[in-house]
Amino acid sequence: MHAVSGGEVAGILVAVFWAILVSFLAVALVRLAQTLKATTKLVADVTDQAVPLLADASTAVRSAQTQIERVDAIASDVQEVTSNASALSTTVASTFGGPLVKVAAFGYGVRRAMGGRKEDAPAESARRTVVVGRTVPSSRRAKRKKD
Repeated sequence: MHAVSGGEVAGILVAVFWAILVSFLAVALVRLAQTLKATTKLVADVTDQAVPLLADASTAVRSAQTQIERVDAIASDVQEVTSNASALSTTVASTFGGPLVKVAAFGYGVRRAMGGRKEDAPAESARRTVVVGRTVPSSRRAKRKKD
């Protein structure tokens, strides 16, 4: 038999070490390849799902823009109606306000003329004075002046 020398043992140990190292590297490369395949599949799935979601989001944004334009048109119409109502109110007030005041004044004058004054009462006794939000006859007013 042949005796194994120290150099041969060292060569066998180095060969075994390289075989174990290559085996570990092969396992690591296989796992890395599986991870890359899974990542590629995940990216493809996300892309497949993201494209319809982006299309839906784009549709929603377009719909919102259309609704905003409609609301803007409605707000513009409401502003125009408000302006027209204000103009109409001003026109009605100026058309009927002045004549109504004149008619009321004329009616007051006619009532005063028809009611006449008492002949024995002096002209100032028919006048009234407002004191603290009340109408006070002239006889009471004269009493207040004396106090």
